[in-house]
Amino acid sequence: MPTVKKSIEVNVPVRIAYDQWTQFEVFPRFMEGVEAVQQLDDKRLHWRAKIAGKVEEWDADIVEQVPDRVISWRSTSGARNQGTVRFAPLGDNKTRIELEMHWEPKDVTERVGDVLGADDLRIQGDLERFKKFIEELRTPTGGWRGEIHGDRVEGERAEEDQEAGTGHRPRS
Repeated sequence: MPTVKKSIEVNVPVRIAYDQWTQFEVFPRFMEGVEAVQQLDDKRLHWRAKIAGKVEEWDADIVEQVPDRVISWRSTSGARNQGTVRFAPLGDNKTRIELEMHWEPKDVTERVGDVLGADDLRIQGDLERFKKFIEELRTPTGGWRGEIHGDRVEGERAEEDQEAGTGHRPRS
């Protein structure tokens, strides 16, 4: 399985960076090729993205989620992938985001993209677009402060989701 590990520093507090990352349905605004992410429930997501010129769909489960620290997932159907995003405060108004992804290429085109480093560039570009997105926004479009550990889900969504009409289905 190819692996990409990239990181970036964003000039917002860790809570803002983390809360925005929990708003999966907003991912198409900064992730190249991601056409849609549907939040099915607190743990499950349905993705549609263009990969190597083809539209792929898959479901994924969040397997670990700890506010302001980590979100890990793995696909359960369709395109096989898994990953972890970690958040580390670097002071009051700066956060380091580290994204590690593993996936199984489906065909030669996807394997060539890995060998040529296209996947590294794409993921680094996604992080840079997230940085621009959250630094311009300065406040998340919502946030979910619950925790997930395997099959156990606990907690509630952030006040921003409860009060703001973001147009996105809030995580409950």
